[in-house]
Amino acid sequence: MSFVSMPRQDLLLAIDSLAQEKLIDREIVIESLEAAIAKIAKHKYGEEFNIVANIDRKNGAIHVKRLFEVIASPQAAGEDYDAGTMLTVDQAKKYAKNPQVGDVVEDPLPEPEFGRMAFQTAKQIMTARVRDAEKGRQYEEFKDNIGDIVSGVVKRIEFGNVFVDINGKAEGYIKGSELIPGERLAVGDRVRALIMDVARSNSGPQIFLTRTHPMFMEKLFVQEVPEIYEGVIKIKSVSRAPGSHAKIAVETQDPSIDAVGMTVGIKGTRIQPVINECHGEKIDVILYSDDPAVFIVNAMQPAKVAKIIVDEDTRTAAVVVTEDQQSLAIGRRGQNVRLASQLTGWNIDVMNEQAEQERRAKEFKEKTELFIRGLDVDEMIAHLLITEGFRTIEEIAFVDASELEAIEGFNAELAAELQTRAKAYLAKIEQDYLDAGHKIGMTDDLLNFDFIKRPVIMKLGENGIKSLSDLADLASDELVEILGEDMMSPRLAGRVIMKAREVAYNITQDGE
Repeated sequence: MSFVSMPRQDLLLAIDSLAQEKLIDREIVIESLEAAIAKIAKHKYGEEFNIVANIDRKNGAIHVKRLFEVIASPQAAGEDYDAGTMLTVDQAKKYAKNPQVGDVVEDPLPEPEFGRMAFQTAKQIMTARVRDAEKGRQYEEFKDNIGDIVSGVVKRIEFGNVFVDINGKAEGYIKGSELIPGERLAVGDRVRALIMDVARSNSGPQIFLTRTHPMFMEKLFVQEVPEIYEGVIKIKSVSRAPGSHAKIAVETQDPSIDAVGMTVGIKGTRIQPVINECHGEKIDVILYSDDPAVFIVNAMQPAKVAKIIVDEDTRTAAVVVTEDQQSLAIGRRGQNVRLASQLTGWNIDVMNEQAEQERRAKEFKEKTELFIRGLDVDEMIAHLLITEGFRTIEEIAFVDASELEAIEGFNAELAAELQTRAKAYLAKIEQDYLDAGHKIGMTDDLLNFDFIKRPVIMKLGENGIKSLSDLADLASDELVEILGEDMMSPRLAGRVIMKAREVAYNITQDGE
């Protein structure tokens, strides 16, 4: 890198060569060399001077100069006066014809001679600056590739963590937990992984890789299936138990295309490379449907579903299977139903036909008792209401009266009376709820916070959360700790707290 000692006609060629080798901008190399030359000039002429070096971008000529700011007088500059970088108007006339206060005048200097020590200093500055530029280039390159698959060679393995040389450009890091369970990598092995995150560091970009993330499998299918790459077939979701079992949902808008068949390939030719890359992971390719019931039934493969009951309000589904299909539907340690739940985004409960009948009988009994108690009616009327599809007293209270009148044996008078009783029952429940909350010191803004259910609100009150502002001031992990994960998931806790802040303090999520 002995740029400054070479003929000027060769200097720009050497700069271009280094820029291409390091894949950095030519201007960065030139500026690094200018900084090195300026440093040597300061060492020779005085550190107190503002010395700069410029390299002509066309012919490679080097120009070194001192810069001075023109001032009215040292007194006018006050505490900022610096004799090494400032000149009065009279002093500046030595370097310029008609200097004015505020101008910057130049004093050309001879190009410094580069002895052995000076050359070493220049080389160190050049090397450091070029290395920093190279690190910055690598960071920007890989930062833009988060979510992409890269290939590299295992350099070393430390405590189960794998360090990968990515094509000689940078080093990737696969944490032990991000490796597929059961796989054993050795130094020199070629490995593919997904870029999960990229961070800056003094030693260069830290590139965090994963082989267990669902997106890793998704990107593998993009590489193996041309129709997915071209967007003819779309991957809707992926769920994985890395190294063991996975499900991938696909769809297409082209009715002439078999999305599942094309993804698998003839005799599995397309899916097999993905299976091999994922250490033998079993993969179920599922046909996506906008109909939740159909999608859930498909997701339960290879089990056959006899019946499904979905509750869109709670996004839960009861999947009924025959006795011989139950273990297949649940899977080893619940893996099949868990992956189906992750794939669809629904909570899925698997039961056999007997259990489903028992559940229906229990539900029928509970609704009958509720209607008898809440509406003060006999068992026959309660059964008629349930048979007609009414599930709650709220539905009876606020449904159009004509729907009640249409029930066989009902008339307008009975329908009106049922709605009156239903509204009275709901009013009493409401008052009892408020009284219970007030009794333990809860405020109405929390009691009327309809973003969460009332049993949840009462549990908050019992645990010292008395107002909406108390709830808004919680962290999501604190809310989960109070309620327990069976009642409040971490994801839902974050949404609840953001909604509480929005209502209590008029803070929206965008304004956070």
